[in-house]
Amino acid sequence: MKRYVVIVAGGSGTRMGTSTPKQFLLLNGRPLLMHTIESFDKAGCSGNIIVVLPQKETGQWQQLTETYNFNTKHTVIAGGMTRSESVRNGLSHVPAESIVAIHDGVRPLASLELINRCFESAIETGNAIPAIPVVDSLRKIAGDKNTVADREVFRIIQTPQCFRSHELKKAYSQAGSHSFSDDATVFEKDGHAINLVEGERTNIKVTVMHDLMIASSILNAREH
Repeated sequence: MKRYVVIVAGGSGTRMGTSTPKQFLLLNGRPLLMHTIESFDKAGCSGNIIVVLPQKETGQWQQLTETYNFNTKHTVIAGGMTRSESVRNGLSHVPAESIVAIHDGVRPLASLELINRCFESAIETGNAIPAIPVVDSLRKIAGDKNTVADREVFRIIQTPQCFRSHELKKAYSQAGSHSFSDDATVFEKDGHAINLVEGERTNIKVTVMHDLMIASSILNAREH
C-alpha cells in the first residue's frame, strides 16, 4: 500500500510570545515545518505529503519555500476552523486504498524508525498510535480536592497516528461537526479498537519557546 501523510499545521505563536506561527519558527536555521515534511519524505511518502495550513498563511509558506530553496514535493491545502475540519480537508486528497498518517506539523523530530513502525503496524492491525509511559507522578483534581493517580495505567499519546485510509475517511465522515483533539479518538468513536505502539520521548511537540531549544539540541545531537 502507498504511504500518505496529512500534516496538520494550524498552530499560532501565542504561547511562544511571537506573532509568527509556530510551524514557521526557525529550527536550526530553517522553518520548523520543513524538518517535519522532510522526515516523511525520507520515510517513503515522497509525492504523497499533504500539508494543511490556515488559508491566510499559505502565501507566507510559499515565500518561505522560495527563500529557503525548499524543493521537497508536497501539496498545500487550506484547513478548516477546527483541527477535525482540517484533517477532513486533508483526507479528501488521500485515496481510499492506502495507509495514511496524520501528524502534527510542530513535531519535527519523529525518527525514520518511529514513522516506519507506525506505518507497518497499521498495515497489519488497521491502526497504530504511538504512545510513551508517564514518568512523573500524577494527581487527579476534583473540585478543591486532589488524589494520587496511578501513572502505570496512563500513556502520553503522540503522532504520527496511522490508519487504513478508507477506514479513517469513514470515521471522519460519521463524526459530524464535533472537534476532536486527535484522530485515534475519532477512529475509536467509529467502533475500532486502538492499537498502541512504542513512541519516542524525543518526538516532542513544539508548543513553547523552551521546546524549540530542546528540539534544537536533539537535532544537534543527531548530526554528531
